[in-house]
Amino acid sequence: DRNRGRLMRPAIEDLSGSLIRLIAEANMGRDGVIPLWFGEPDVPTPRFIKDAATRAMAEDHVFYAQNPGVPALRETLSDYMTGLYAKAIDIDRITITSSGMNAIMLVSELLIDAGDNMIVVGPVWPNCRETVHVMGGAVHDVLLKPDETGRWRLDLDELMAACDDRTRGVFVNSPGNPTGWVMQTDEQRALMAFCRERGIYIVADEVYGRLAYDRDRAPSFIDVAGPEDRLIVVNSFSKNWSMTGWRLGWLTHPVDLGEAFSKLNEYNVASPPTFIQHAGIVAVRDGEDFVRETVERYRRNRDLVFQRLAAMPRVTLARPEGAFYAFFALDGMTDSVACARDLIEQTGVGLAPGRAFGPGGEGWLRLCFAAETATLSSALDRLEPAFT
Repeated sequence: DRNRGRLMRPAIEDLSGSLIRLIAEANMGRDGVIPLWFGEPDVPTPRFIKDAATRAMAEDHVFYAQNPGVPALRETLSDYMTGLYAKAIDIDRITITSSGMNAIMLVSELLIDAGDNMIVVGPVWPNCRETVHVMGGAVHDVLLKPDETGRWRLDLDELMAACDDRTRGVFVNSPGNPTGWVMQTDEQRALMAFCRERGIYIVADEVYGRLAYDRDRAPSFIDVAGPEDRLIVVNSFSKNWSMTGWRLGWLTHPVDLGEAFSKLNEYNVASPPTFIQHAGIVAVRDGEDFVRETVERYRRNRDLVFQRLAAMPRVTLARPEGAFYAFFALDGMTDSVACARDLIEQTGVGLAPGRAFGPGGEGWLRLCFAAETATLSSALDRLEPAFT
């Protein structure tokens, strides 16, 4: 009788759908709509990476790879991260994943049992929270708040007080989606010391780590942690190398988690497609000029979007310090999903509703500025009458 009435686990039955996709999928391909809803560059993957994938297929890199990933890609990432952080990152600390999203899911599978909880700094990309719910765990949200200057701030005392004896990890996305907030090194050091003392993992989503606008890279938890610390860093090829559809990412973790992540890869995807991993080697090895040009383009776009939106009477926003989003409050808006739908009809501009980003998101909208500058100017021209 119990099985007859049960189609699936309650945690899955209760799982929220993506409100970003709710808006986007009803309007994708619609004539005249400027789509700024997804966190996705509008520049295709560079030709040298595409050619590497084609070459890898021609060389028959089309068979199963080792569960932790192609050794040459892991070695390339080891060298890349060692150079980026001026700390030795051994190959045994790196596991290749099928996207940053898959990496986050693997972490929840590793850490969360039913009844456990994860502290999540928000507002945040919804998928980060929902993987915890998939595993039957609970999310305890600690919200960023604007200070008197409008900049987003994290109350570390509030975060530490939220931890209890069922807390398995603290999830921090910095630079942040959707806020553009960047956690500073002194804050990371303090949180690392707190979690180290209590045996709590820090799960650091650093996929936007290269997209920082006042320095070469954003502060990283790798800067303040030792190789044995309970730190798991999520990274992705999607943003830096414009490879969103390729679904390739990686985890940096303590050596003693390598075997566990290898097993989890086996039971999820075995390993990402082999020829895509070989293209990833070329992306990292030869892609620095592309990354630098991309960051400079986003910086110009960030400045344009901030200047234009900040001048609109109904809009309140902080200047993004990293990532490629403007997350802004709209005076008088009480339903961001309805507002996002109305804006498509009224202006032809597609934005992400703030409610999608969890508690603290309602009343806000997200605009992705990883687009051509002319496209952004046109979108802002359309939005200005609605926001005045």
